[in-house]
Amino acid sequence: MADYKQMYIKMAQAAEKAIRVLIAAQQDCENLYLSEDNPEPVLLLPREDRKSTDGE
Repeated sequence: MADYKQMYIKMAQAAEKAIRVLIAAQQDCENLYLSEDNPEPVLLLPREDRKSTDGE
């Protein structure tokens, strides 16, 4: 019979590890952004929501 408690613990630990990796990557990217001299915010929108500046 499967040990569901052990399986649950293994999945919870893997999820926690994945979250920590993602948080660390986000923090690294934020630090890179903030280390620039004049960081300018960039608004990313889907193509259909952008105002056309090149005749598209």
